[in-house]
Amino acid sequence: MGKFKMKVHQHWLFIVLFFPLSSVLCFSELSFITEPSDLTLLPKDPAVLDCQAHGLPPVTIKWLKNGVKLAESEHIQFLPNGSLYIPKIEHTKEDSDEGFYQCLSQNKYGAILSQRSRLTIASISEFVVHPVPIVVGEGSLARFSCAATSNPPATITWEVNQSTLLLQTDRITVLPNGVLQIHNVQLEDAGQYRCVATNIGSRLKSREATLTVNQGVGPKPRQRPRIIAGPQNVTVSLHQTVVLECVATGNPWPIISWSRADSKPIDVYNAKVLGNGNLVITDVNSKHSGVYLCRATTPGTRNYTIAAANLTVLVPPTIVERPESQTRPRAGTARFMCQAEGVPPPRIMWFKNGEDVHLNGRIKMYNSKLVITQIIPEDDAIYQCMAESEQGSVLSLARLIVVMSEDRPSAPRNVHAETISSSAILLAWERPVYNADKVIAYSIHYMKAEGLNNEEYQVVIGNDTTSYIIDDLEPARNYSFYIVAYMPMGASRMSDQVSQHTLEDVPLRTPELNLISQSSTDIQVIWQPLPAKLSRGRLSAYRLSYRTAADSTVTSVELPQNSTEYLLQGLQPDTIYLLRMAAATRVGWCEPSTWTSHRTPKTSSSKVPSAPTLQLEPLNCTSIVARWQASPQSVVVQGYQLCYHEEGQLEQPTIQLQAQTYTYTISGLDPRRKYHVKILAVSLAGDGYQTDQTISTPGCVSARDQLAAAPPPPDHVTVLANNSSAVSLSWSRPTFPSGKAVSYTVRCTPVGTHNASAIRYLQTTREKLMVQNLNPNTRYEFVVRLHVDQMSSPWSSVFHHQTLPAAPRQPPTGVRVSLIEDDTALVSWREPVEPNVVVTRYTILYASQKAWMVGRWQILQREGSHTMALLEKLEAGNVYLVKISASNHVGDGPFSNIVELALKRGNTHRSKNPRHSDSFSDTIVLSDGHYHIDQRSMTGIIVGVSIALACIVMCALILISKGRPRKSSSPKVIAVGAANGPHVGLALPNEHHRENIEALIPMISHHFLDTKGEANVVINSAGPNSSKNQNKRWPFFKKESRNPAESDAERRASLYEPGKTVLRYEKQLGSAPLAPSSREIIYGPYHSESSHTSEGSQETGDSGHYSNEESNEEMSNPTTSRSSRPESFGSVDGPDAPQLKQSFEVENEETLSHPLHHSAPDETRFCCVSESAHPALHTLQAVGS
Repeated sequence: MGKFKMKVHQHWLFIVLFFPLSSVLCFSELSFITEPSDLTLLPKDPAVLDCQAHGLPPVTIKWLKNGVKLAESEHIQFLPNGSLYIPKIEHTKEDSDEGFYQCLSQNKYGAILSQRSRLTIASISEFVVHPVPIVVGEGSLARFSCAATSNPPATITWEVNQSTLLLQTDRITVLPNGVLQIHNVQLEDAGQYRCVATNIGSRLKSREATLTVNQGVGPKPRQRPRIIAGPQNVTVSLHQTVVLECVATGNPWPIISWSRADSKPIDVYNAKVLGNGNLVITDVNSKHSGVYLCRATTPGTRNYTIAAANLTVLVPPTIVERPESQTRPRAGTARFMCQAEGVPPPRIMWFKNGEDVHLNGRIKMYNSKLVITQIIPEDDAIYQCMAESEQGSVLSLARLIVVMSEDRPSAPRNVHAETISSSAILLAWERPVYNADKVIAYSIHYMKAEGLNNEEYQVVIGNDTTSYIIDDLEPARNYSFYIVAYMPMGASRMSDQVSQHTLEDVPLRTPELNLISQSSTDIQVIWQPLPAKLSRGRLSAYRLSYRTAADSTVTSVELPQNSTEYLLQGLQPDTIYLLRMAAATRVGWCEPSTWTSHRTPKTSSSKVPSAPTLQLEPLNCTSIVARWQASPQSVVVQGYQLCYHEEGQLEQPTIQLQAQTYTYTISGLDPRRKYHVKILAVSLAGDGYQTDQTISTPGCVSARDQLAAAPPPPDHVTVLANNSSAVSLSWSRPTFPSGKAVSYTVRCTPVGTHNASAIRYLQTTREKLMVQNLNPNTRYEFVVRLHVDQMSSPWSSVFHHQTLPAAPRQPPTGVRVSLIEDDTALVSWREPVEPNVVVTRYTILYASQKAWMVGRWQILQREGSHTMALLEKLEAGNVYLVKISASNHVGDGPFSNIVELALKRGNTHRSKNPRHSDSFSDTIVLSDGHYHIDQRSMTGIIVGVSIALACIVMCALILISKGRPRKSSSPKVIAVGAANGPHVGLALPNEHHRENIEALIPMISHHFLDTKGEANVVINSAGPNSSKNQNKRWPFFKKESRNPAESDAERRASLYEPGKTVLRYEKQLGSAPLAPSSREIIYGPYHSESSHTSEGSQETGDSGHYSNEESNEEMSNPTTSRSSRPESFGSVDGPDAPQLKQSFEVENEETLSHPLHHSAPDETRFCCVSESAHPALHTLQAVGS
């Protein structure tokens, strides 16, 4: 779990957490000037324990003994300066002044305790080790030892025959630990020896022991060196003197040398050799701790023997991280840190105003940290952290000041958590309802939801966000979260707590293996189950792999998750085997461990010792304690051989241990490293079977380890876009001393997302990574973190990058086709459901079923902002198929599903000019996706153009032939009647020629109303005349059905009067007014004037558009557009055309001042007939579309 971390986005946030500083500093006026110290006294001696305090008056001092307050009496007196005075020390079974004393200083700000002072009564207990009689030969070595428990430590001297032993020769050495050594023993050294222990309290003598010296007989045989009194594991306090004894025999006499197992040099300033090889170190400190090796070597040879011992120096507690005084608002949270070091590790206790802190739901202690949540005014006090061990105690104090404020924000609302990965959870919330605008920061609190006394962690973030990713969690764990809002002078209450579970992950590492050979053909593999912190989920299986060192063929065995041992049988004797283990959860397999070597024993007829049972236990972050037991057997064990090495490193020299030794401390190791330890028993028959075991050293709390626990983050992060869905990341490994393999985690987050599933975590062992399956045209943020040896670096700097755009991958949705007229359909759609994709163009393909079967599609294209289009010139009786695709500058997207539109059979009037809804011309599209104009279409176009040219030539010839017999006359302009009656037209110069005029006027068969009467009327000089003809067809194109009761002459007479242009319109009797057409409903009513002047696009009322450009082009080009003018009509061009056009324009404006009712724009036609030298009938057509 990560340490307490804090992110401050606004500089003045410190004011919230530490204001007012003036009040915080007041506690410094209460402190100790003098504290009591340890005392060792004799009974009936007087004792003075000093204690002086300084603070804001009044300051009172009280005393405690073993945590209980003392009352003043004749035996115990309180001096005016605060010190404690005991006139006569008592030390009886019923009552004793021996114990721990503390003084308590108090003023209005609170109370503080002094350090503990130990009062000890001097004494010497009985001897725990007495000297024993020995018999030695002349010229050999004699050794006596004794030990007594004493306080203070006693001084040991020796007596021989009840007289003080004189140390006048180098042959006799008395060590500070009470050992007497006599080298090269002489006959006169024989006698009765005893030791005397003396301290300030008393003097004590041991039992006597006899030294017998036998006279030597001849030369001694040659002997290998043998250590008869090697160094023993010793634990001493700081600044004491330690003795490491090493006595060896042999012939010739061996040479004694000393070294350290960690290859560090021995301190030459404080260490010296006493006698013939004893190492004495004075004023020891922590740097002297370690394993010391005594080596006895035969001079001039390589024969040697090694004995080892571990020196442990006890260090009093020291506080390396002191608590800091804090100012907190009511309902806030205060955290007091306290880290202490010492050997052994000290215990941490907390006091509030000199009394034990009572832990409850609000006040909790996590390891050494004190956390107070939902602060109340009673929490305002002085708090002390005390680190205590058998070597002493030390205290550090801090004050908590509670700031009162009633104008607090309400708690954050709707807190919810969503799991992102095995180590990250996304937390989101809503702002408080009350005083949300005054919130300057949020504090996120989280802790493990399972178990008791779990540590609570806190993250402080700014007020510019309401979400946060907590990414330092353990896999497969439940966590609880709550949030507090802060304003300048107060904090909200805690929000509702939410719980969330992280996902499982692959195991962090494999179990430690213990390898034992009980025979020459098997290996017993034993391991312990992984703890939850390392398994990171429920284990599903183990995989044990093994091979010989000479063969690369690997054999694997998969074992169930509840297995803890496995026996490999049928192996080769005297062969080195390599073994490794892997573990798996439901997520997958972890990286297998490194290969562990184990040699199977040789096949031997003689019986050798069995493998000892080995147990390894970390003593601290740099030491391991090895304990073993010999297997029950009949073979006599002469000693043990132990060796160890760090994983991946060479083995250290073998350590020879005596047969009676069953424990050994390996020191000088590195924290957070894996070590392999091997041990075997030695007998006269040879080396026994060995036991192999691995163990990892824990991490240290020291500053050295804290630096190692935080490797720097990766740097020089660069991102390159490969395509729209992938980017390539690369970075550089930071510079830090580590030979371990490293791995990296890349976090990829879409900018601004609150969706946990969109956040991705990717692992790699390389310094580059391809991140795939990204959304196109999306801005992402990338950060990288380094992992080495179970430690993680902070995240790197955030790098933002936007992926490239992509072609649409989804078709348009909601495609609908609606028939709005007989030959026109409206197609509409919605944009593709795809984030961050820009559409610049839509392609509409449509075709009848017959054309679709041969792969012939017609295509329309629309801009990306349009979602409607018109399909025109559709043929009745066909079923049309429509599909649409979206495109942009990158490429085309897929087409939508085909939508069908069925047209009913019926008469379709195509006398009007069709309008297309865009400026793109229709094109034939075949199934291969390419546009073609096939041979049949080209032939049709050529034939149509030829027929049109032939018709024009024929019409011209007919008009010329008819115009030759006509008489010349001036043009006549005829007025069309208005609402108030007939208008008087312009005078015609040659009215006597009116009988020669032929009325070739087509009967207008559609419904028109005059501006006054709403009846079928012919307007002439005689007034309105009713018409009885109800026909609706052009007489030039279709044969008109006549009324049998009405002759042709009568009909022509009723419709024509000389000197007037006749406008005729009809209305069916009894018919209702026409309802507006579908096109009028969608696009609005038409105006005849706009049909002549509009050339741009008109809005359709939604995102679709249609254009009049094609219609105008067709009207202006008689060869390509359909015209309702009869082929018999001539051209309006001629010398009299301008006058006629001007006359029509004047009358048209007058007509528009009285709009027609229920008129269809495409059905209105005005015909003007004039007389000229070359008579022709001129027709001007106004089409509203």
